[in-house]
Amino acid sequence: MMLKITQKKGLVGSKQNQRETMRSLGLKKIHQSVTLPDNPAVRGMIQKVQHLVEVEEVD
Repeated sequence: MMLKITQKKGLVGSKQNQRETMRSLGLKKIHQSVTLPDNPAVRGMIQKVQHLVEVEEVD
């Protein structure tokens, strides 16, 4: 199972650890998407920035 993660909001005014988490996910720009494996590490990063991203399950 894979997850498609799309950045929906900008990072201006966000906390440093949230900016670092978004960079770790590979997201730099609004509306940019990445596809990552569904595992506990990725789920934890998504949870930390859930207000900035949209997540879809992809087979």
